[in-house]
Formats: sequence, structure tokens, C-alpha cells
Amino acid sequence: MPTSHALSWFLTAAERGNPRTRLDAEHPSDVAWSTGNRVRPLVHGAAYFAELYERIEATRDGDLVFFTDWQGDADERLTGEPGSEVLEVLGRADERGVDVRGLVWRSHSEAFGFSSAENRRLGKALQERGAEVLLDMRVRTGGSHHQKMVVIRHRDDPTRDVAYVGGIDLCHSRRDDAGHGGDPQALELADEYGDTPPWHDIQAAIAGPAVRDVETVFRERWEDPTPLSRHPVNLITDRVHRLDRSPDPLPDQRPPPPEVAGGTHAVQLLRTYPDLRLGRDYDFAHGGERSVARGYSKAIANAERLVYIEDQYLWGTRIGDVFTRALRDHEDLHVIVVVPIHPDKEGFARTAQLLGRRRAMLNMLDAAPDRVAVYGIENHAGTPVYVHAKTCIVDDTWATIGSDNFNRRSWTHDSELTAAVIDLGDDPSFAQELRLTLAAEHLDREDVQDCADPSVMFDTFRNTAAELDRWQADGRVGTRPPGRLRRLVPPGIGFVKRAMAALPYRVVHDPDGRPRPIRGTDRF
Repeated sequence: MPTSHALSWFLTAAERGNPRTRLDAEHPSDVAWSTGNRVRPLVHGAAYFAELYERIEATRDGDLVFFTDWQGDADERLTGEPGSEVLEVLGRADERGVDVRGLVWRSHSEAFGFSSAENRRLGKALQERGAEVLLDMRVRTGGSHHQKMVVIRHRDDPTRDVAYVGGIDLCHSRRDDAGHGGDPQALELADEYGDTPPWHDIQAAIAGPAVRDVETVFRERWEDPTPLSRHPVNLITDRVHRLDRSPDPLPDQRPPPPEVAGGTHAVQLLRTYPDLRLGRDYDFAHGGERSVARGYSKAIANAERLVYIEDQYLWGTRIGDVFTRALRDHEDLHVIVVVPIHPDKEGFARTAQLLGRRRAMLNMLDAAPDRVAVYGIENHAGTPVYVHAKTCIVDDTWATIGSDNFNRRSWTHDSELTAAVIDLGDDPSFAQELRLTLAAEHLDREDVQDCADPSVMFDTFRNTAAELDRWQADGRVGTRPPGRLRRLVPPGIGFVKRAMAALPYRVVHDPDGRPRPIRGTDRF
């Protein structure tokens, strides 16, 4: 069980590397986290959306609902029932007197596979209902606002305050459950995922003083004086669509919610903001913030037994280096990674993504070929499940749930938000419970207590995947073995394709958003 000494795994305020933020202003001295919280992992979009629906529906006059989104669909049903659409739920809340504010990434053109029209539709529809939802394009060229959060604060009962942080947008395809049949309101992915792509994701529900910290992240973006967009086409488009471009002042921020009775979770928020350059930096993060990269680097350097990861991407040599150093320093350390079997894109974009995966996997396997394993997952029908979860668990001590991925883009170029949790209570820890919950799903087992031992879990994942791989290779004859794991190897890409994909990978898919003096180095 982690002790108070484990708090040294967190970044200090100085180590965050952003003296302009007020995120840590409420914390004493050099402390950059809060205690007395309770964090609940909501595994799968169906669980998150159902709870979010209930919590927003329960808000009343004088309460606050703040949210950010990378992608939003006004008609996505939070419960699957008519009347639970994102637009209706937030619109009704505003009409009850709830202060509803949102920052939705403006997005790149749909011609490039993005969601600009849907995001604009959500913003415009909510503005027409009275909520103030703005399209935010304060990003680097080719970048995005990738943070996914919702903050709900209650005027008359702060003990009910809650914040949600993770990888789940308020959009299509996210409302899936453990059966992984997919969201009936589906987005189109690569052909391998079918008409309703199975979707695996996680959101953290946070109660306690850390709720105010999440709110502060929203407020810093909302109150930043940088124009939401400088592009003249966007200005004309917004005038044509009569979209609000000027954030109204926020009400005064309330004190932190009280500590939760029995709340043993210390929570630190980690963020990425890029160096916007050319005098356009965020007022609260000159030169950007890279506490996501710094937080992971510090925690993984402490790893001795097991790092468990679920992630949408695992890209690049620089990211692999973080693991390589730890694997070489600790001969008992094992690493398990769960990622999508196939990228969500087809064609040349897929080659570039696989190149990033290949580089990270080869780097890690070179350091410890018998102690690193990478898996994808499939549902019981044999359809690949798209892994969109972003979680990392280190030695059952330090765990994260957030929006960031293991690539340079997430660590330097886009905006990201992640909650890191250390449990100061009794066994089992938050980190171990989360790890075993995920293991139970992937292994198709209710009892996974044997996997509390990291070495047993590593072997169990390996053996379960081997059985399913063998059954698939033999033509699916006989009863399907239990489990959903498929072992992945470094993608084979010919020399010519690797050469052709190298530049698009580096510039488009995994760009570097650091200030020029440290770009291309190991420094974050």
C-alpha cells in the first residue's frame, strides 16, 4: 500500500514548470495536489453518460456546469432514450437557471476527417438555448484542444460537487459498455471495426477539493485574453452563423468543496499546453506547460515491478525512452500495454501511425524483450475493440485517467488534462483496484485476485492471449477460449514505406510543440 512517502512521486509546483498558472495557488508551499478526495473510475462511456445525465438533471438555479470538448454531437443520447441528448440535457439545465459554459474545440475541416461542422452545430444550438458555449481555436497549427472535462458545482450543497476528467467526449460512438457491441449512434472508423465500432474508454469521477482544481483549469482557458481564433475565415463564418466569440465574465470562484469523509485519494492535475509562439502564448502558460510529460517521466522512473497502460496510441522513440530507462534500471520491472489492434484510419495515414507504434515497441523490446508485452482487445464476436482509454498504473501506487496519449503530440502539442491519483488509505489501493477491474474484463474472469501479483498478471495476460491467438489461427474450431486479448508485435513496414511515412508522421501525426531551444531533446 502506498504511504505518504508516495506523494513524492507527484510533481512539486516548481517541477510543474509553469510559474504563471494559478492552479496550485490554493495548495500550501510547493504542494501541487490536494488530499481528502474520492475518485471513482467510470469504465465505459455508457456508465459515464448515465451518471452524467443524472447529475446534470439534478442541478438547479445557481449551480454551475462547465465543460470542455474535443468533439461534440448535439444529438448524442446520454442514456439512449429520447430527451437525453447532449443538447437537451445542457439546454434544460440552462433554462433552470444553471450557469452552463463550454469550450469546444473549433476543429479542423471535415474535409480532413475532423468534426468542425458538428462542433459548430453543438455550440450554436446551445447558444440558442441560452448557454454560453464557445468555439476555441487557440492552438498551434495542426493542433487541437483535446481536454475532456465536466465540472458540476452546487450553490447550496458543495458536498455534491463533482468533476469528470478522462478520455470521453460528449459525442457519437462513446456510449458503449463491457459487452462492446458499440454505440448505436456510431462514428465511422476503419472497416475492421464494423458499423458500430466497439469502444473502450475511461472517465474519472472526482469528489472533494480537487473539483476546484479542475474548475480552475477551465477558468484559466475561459479567462485567457487571447482571441478564440485569429483566422479571418473563422471570423466571417462566426458572423454568418451569429456565433458568440466573447466570453462573458465568470462568477467568483467558490472555495474548494470539503474533504470527502473517508476520502483517501490525493489528486494532482497534469496538463499539456503548447508553446503557441509569435506572441500568442496563453496568459497562464507562457511557453506552454508539459506537466503531463514531466509527471509520467517522474513516476515511471520510480517503477520497480509493473507499469500497466491502456492507450489509444504508443508512438515514437522519445516516448519509448521513458520506459527503456526504467526497464534497464530495474531488472524486475514488467510493462503491459493495451492499444487498438488497428489504427482508426486507413490508407497512408495508417502507415504513419503504425510507424510511430513500431518505433516505440522496438525501443522497449530491445531493452527488455521478455518483460514487455503489447496487446489489443476484441469482443466475443471477434470484432476489434477500439481502445480509446488513457490510463497508466505504476506499481499500484500512482494511477492516471485523462485525455493524453503516449505520444509527443499529447506531451507537447495539444491541450491535455489528466488526473493522477495516489491512495493514502488501506489496501487495496485505487491503482490496484483499477488495474484488476480492467484485467477482469480483458480476461473474462470475475475473480482476478491472483493478478494482484504483477508477475502473475503478466504471465496470465500472455497465456490468455496465446490461447485466443491459437484458436483464431486454427480457424476458430471448437469453443472460443475465454479472454479478449490479442498479442501484438511491432508492425512490419517496408523500408520505402517507412521512408515515405517518416515526414508525415513527424510533422502531421506526432508534431513537437515545445519551445525551439528544447525541441528534439529529451527535455520537457
